[in-house]
Amino acid sequence: MSEIIHILRPSAPRRIFGMVIQLSLGLILVWIAVAYPFDALGWRVFLFAVGVAALVLAQRGWNGSSVAIVLDEDGLRQEDGRVIAPMDQIASVDRALFTFKPSNGFVLRLNSRAPRGWVPGMWWRVGRRVGIGGVTGGAETKIMADALSMMVAQRDQA
Repeated sequence: MSEIIHILRPSAPRRIFGMVIQLSLGLILVWIAVAYPFDALGWRVFLFAVGVAALVLAQRGWNGSSVAIVLDEDGLRQEDGRVIAPMDQIASVDRALFTFKPSNGFVLRLNSRAPRGWVPGMWWRVGRRVGIGGVTGGAETKIMADALSMMVAQRDQA
C-alpha cells in the first residue's frame, strides 16, 4: 500500500444541501404527476419517471459522497479501493476557469480511454476525461489538484 498524499472528503453542508435539493425536486415532480390531472397521460408518466430518477440520484449521491477520494503514489482511488485514475495514465490536470469541470473541482486528462464511472457529487469518468469535485470543498480540491500537477510534472521530467 502506497503512502497517502491527500484525502478529499466531501463537505457536510454541501452534501446535505445537494441531497435536500434533489429530494425536493423528485418529490415535487412526483407530486405534480400524481396530484394534477393532465389530459395527456404521456406528460404524467414523464414527470413521474423524472421525479423517481431524481429521488434515485439523491440516494446514490448521498451514498457515493460518503466515501472519500484518496491521492497516493499510485494515483486516485476511492477510500474503499475503487480506482478512479491510475498515476501512469494521467496526462494532465486542468483547473482553468472555463473548463467543463465539476463545481469546485478539476479535470484530469488520461492517456487512454477508461471505462465510464460516476459517483454523483464526487467524480465522473467519460472517455479520456475524469472530473473530480462537486460536494467537495474548493480549498481541499485545489490542494489535491496542485499535488497531482506536481506529481505529473515530476513523472514527466524523469
